[in-house]
Amino acid sequence: MEEISSRLTHTLPADLAAAVRAALDDWRQNKKVARLWARDASLWTGADEARWLGWLELTRTTEAECRELTAFAKEIQSEGFTHALVLGMGGSSMCPEVLAETFGRQPGFPALHVLDSTDPAQVRACATRIDMMKTLFIVASKSGSTLEPNIFKDYFFERVKESAGPSKAGMRFIAITDPGSKMQQVAERDGFRKIFFGVPSVGGRYSALSNFGMVPAAVMGLDPEKLIARAREMACQSAAEDSLEQNPAIALGAILGVAALRGRDKVTLVASPRIFDFGAWLEQLLAESTGKDGKALIPVDRERLDEPARFSKDRIFVYLRFAAAPDPLQDGVVAALAEAGHPVVCVSLRDEYDLAAEFFRWEIATAVAGSILGVNPFNQPDVEASKIETRKLTSVYETSGALPAESPLVSENGVQLFTDARNAAELAQLSGDDRSLAGFLRAHLARLAASDYFALLAYIEMNAAHEKSLQQIRHAVRDARRVATCLGFGPRFLHSTGQAYKGGPNTGVFLQITCEDADDVPVPGAKYTFGVVKAAQARGDFAVLAERKRRALRVHLGKDVPAGLAMLLAAVRRALA
Repeated sequence: MEEISSRLTHTLPADLAAAVRAALDDWRQNKKVARLWARDASLWTGADEARWLGWLELTRTTEAECRELTAFAKEIQSEGFTHALVLGMGGSSMCPEVLAETFGRQPGFPALHVLDSTDPAQVRACATRIDMMKTLFIVASKSGSTLEPNIFKDYFFERVKESAGPSKAGMRFIAITDPGSKMQQVAERDGFRKIFFGVPSVGGRYSALSNFGMVPAAVMGLDPEKLIARAREMACQSAAEDSLEQNPAIALGAILGVAALRGRDKVTLVASPRIFDFGAWLEQLLAESTGKDGKALIPVDRERLDEPARFSKDRIFVYLRFAAAPDPLQDGVVAALAEAGHPVVCVSLRDEYDLAAEFFRWEIATAVAGSILGVNPFNQPDVEASKIETRKLTSVYETSGALPAESPLVSENGVQLFTDARNAAELAQLSGDDRSLAGFLRAHLARLAASDYFALLAYIEMNAAHEKSLQQIRHAVRDARRVATCLGFGPRFLHSTGQAYKGGPNTGVFLQITCEDADDVPVPGAKYTFGVVKAAQARGDFAVLAERKRRALRVHLGKDVPAGLAMLLAAVRRALA
């Protein structure tokens, strides 16, 4: 295994290694590292990339700024807050989630939670976990116009007003938003305790080291200065131009970009148990940054490891190894993958605070990979397409009191299948006389070809039981069809992998899962509910997939989601038999 630095090693097939060396030679000869740091948009598409490179400067956060965050955290601690709840979406919530899952609750500080789902059951479960009177609500929205954080804020602000009274509710809320945003106006109107500003030139998925990541980090009791110091260490190494083969970020980006151009675009993430949630942040960065113009790095997170023969030649494996507590089983399987000829990159973290260094390393690497792929890694055109469709549907509901009627392909024991006309015609032809649930699923999964991937898009509550059932479905498909598989919970994946699913190559076969909400939750001041918003998001997502001629099918479960998932798993197994 070739060592790039003390914390990055790789084993690559000879042809891929040669192509990576050629790419690094190009970067060296054309002084591309210096051009990246100089914000030269011609490294990518020559569009507006220079406007979105403010994240390069985030490691210059001063000690005084860090001390301000620490002082605020102590203020919250001293007032007896026991919980902190981030109300956000996408880039505003992924970093706090990773920190909370990795570090856990710090002694004497509030437990940090994140809400990034409009599923009514998840909203309700989140409200149950916290004490309204002892929770600091962190409303995180860069633009201030994103639907989900706005309705989260409306819901919890009303709940707190009921508990603490209208005059005291605002002191339990803070906002993280860009200067001049609608959220700043809302926070000032409602008397929020404090407003922390984002950097306008930093996009959401590149904002981990800004206030969007560092304010929640401080509130939960982490040391912002130590986090920034680790990131600064990586920034210094990433700026080196003399030996790009030893540059821990540039070399990584070159490997990923070149591998994708050569057909290995399924970036399969393997993470040590201690840092398992890092993949959630990473898949957003990779997919939303590169998944456009028919190209993409398709991140594959939390897929079960297996023997090398089960994996096709469209894979590149990235092992995120926690050096202080590695998993011997993972070590052995990853070594076997490399021995079998699969490209393997190993990124080593010394401790939890190295996450900050990894945030920066991967941002640089993703920008480099985007340059090699020839895409703009700082826009997300297809995310907006889904938002537009969602707004159309919620507007219909506000006017008529109902979403447009639908007709299922099939209804079987309370489970229904839906799709668009083009997909319906193709599935009818492939299924022949078998118009059952399993028959249509068999036809749908038969559309998977070599180098395709299968993605489950689950608009249901994100919890351990549901994830276990969905993992069984994904692995049944993977093992039968020998394709990469992805699993995302909606609507949060819309702000991450959803971009690649719609803007990347047409190599995905999608199974969207929706449900009948057993107990809906109202949105204050609106006719629609959280359940209606989620349904509109799912339909809007599907409409854009269909418009992009993606192979997509929707399964609608009843109110008993566990029973519906069990039925779906059984049908998938019959379909694959």
